[in-house]
Amino acid sequence: MNILHIDSSILGEHSASHRLSAAVVARLLEAEPDASVVYRDLAIDSVPQLNGALANIANVPLEQQSAELRHDAAKRAAVVDEVVAADVIVLGAPMYNFGISSQLKSWVDALAVPGKTFRYGPDGAEGLLGEKRVVIASARGGFYAAGTPLAAHDHQETYLRNVLSDFFGVKRFEIVRAEGLKVSPEMNSRGMEAGLQQAAELRIS
Repeated sequence: MNILHIDSSILGEHSASHRLSAAVVARLLEAEPDASVVYRDLAIDSVPQLNGALANIANVPLEQQSAELRHDAAKRAAVVDEVVAADVIVLGAPMYNFGISSQLKSWVDALAVPGKTFRYGPDGAEGLLGEKRVVIASARGGFYAAGTPLAAHDHQETYLRNVLSDFFGVKRFEIVRAEGLKVSPEMNSRGMEAGLQQAAELRIS
């Protein structure tokens, strides 16, 4: 089994999503101790943000491409290769201002490559990542789950489900969640405990 472990929090060792994603990977390794793990911390090893030059690179002759442009294009391509090679993707995703971090958005943007993660057909876009398993390690300061007063403000988990499952075709999409982390110290402890318990009980097959 090939595990791709992605973190996207700017808080490093103080990050709740880091702690959750690590717990998910540890759970998976209980089943397959010899599984390979590729790790990328997007806050440290960021993915170049999509810009006009990168979007148009296919139309620019190689000799006219700057070294910086080629470097950025190669790094974005490497991100796609990591995802294609993975059997399981564990994605640490904190909520920032009701959405995902800009670092994680750049990673998602890099994945949108026709022929790699999706393709266009007579019925529109078709996802190509159907055999992947994705586990989101979600950390949120408040409460945004379905049925809560702020559910409509969730552009974090809903976005990730829409792009990874609905667009890229991932069929096995799961969420391990710690929320209410900024409500009070007590709720922080309870939220993290609940999230870690979900990670410990995650199905390993």
